[in-house]
Amino acid sequence: MVEVNFGIVGLGRLGKIHAKNLAKNVPGSMLVAACSIVPEELEHAKNELGVEEVYATFDEMINSPSINAVAIVSPSGFHVEQITKAMKKGLHVFTEKPLGLNVAEIESVIKVINNHPNQIFMLGFMRRYDESYQYAKRLVDDGEIGELTVIRCYGIDPSKGMESFVEFAKNNDSGGLFADMSIHDIDLVRWFTNSEIKKVWALGKNAAYPELDKLGELETGAAMMELEDRTMALLVAGRNASYGYHVETELIGTKGSVRIANIPEKNLVTILNEKGSVRPLSQDFPERFKMAFINEMKEFVSCVNEKRQPEGNANDGLQATKVADACSESWEKNELVKIK
Repeated sequence: MVEVNFGIVGLGRLGKIHAKNLAKNVPGSMLVAACSIVPEELEHAKNELGVEEVYATFDEMINSPSINAVAIVSPSGFHVEQITKAMKKGLHVFTEKPLGLNVAEIESVIKVINNHPNQIFMLGFMRRYDESYQYAKRLVDDGEIGELTVIRCYGIDPSKGMESFVEFAKNNDSGGLFADMSIHDIDLVRWFTNSEIKKVWALGKNAAYPELDKLGELETGAAMMELEDRTMALLVAGRNASYGYHVETELIGTKGSVRIANIPEKNLVTILNEKGSVRPLSQDFPERFKMAFINEMKEFVSCVNEKRQPEGNANDGLQATKVADACSESWEKNELVKIK
């Protein structure tokens, strides 16, 4: 196995997860360099992860002869530029979603990616690498539940982050609830069905934080979708689960159904006390998808060594963004939207 020497850009919450995995949890990977504009994050990389090279700019990092791959975990607005520069430097590229902020710039960066077929490119749809979702995918592909008719997805973040999100929304654009929260569910719908989404109808409500109405943001939203093969999908996205992190997927077919994490339990522990029987719940996405983040990086390293592209590609990012944009348009206009 050829060791993949990574440089990482972005060391926020998710960046620290990827950095730790590359440094300690992914065989065949070496975290050689890190880039951030925050000095404390670079100190973390050096002192906690043993990173030898630290940089204040992305351009400096990708000029290092020590790396042959980059992990892009920077703010979304930098992704297109950084992917382009890394590809032109001959580096393999892993990037977190979204691929870009809008369809036009995503289409432009896909051309760059396609012009470098010998370099591995991977987009971070990590739920495809969660063992439970992979097991469900095999059941569907093997025909165990018959032909899919309905897919139901819930994705609701814990309420502990709501107040900070409201403050963020006063000065920043999140991209909208569906692009920010539902992008993974949209990808799962396409993945399970091998079909494209053609129509969406979206609704939303700000109940606990009505001030989001004036900011054009949503606390909770739902979307009904029809796919080209006439499968139906229902997505519920939210930011205000009082009990923890709620991710749930149900696949209904002509011969049965499959549910993935219909109760977002943290582990197999049951607590018996004065409140009755209590099952602890996952409190955030790093906890729920800890192994999925590791598994996707293992796959990226395998792809580099085996000189093959991963299953998920840039087009998956493009199609998911088109659907998320259509959901936002449907909610804003209160009408059915057809996806071109």
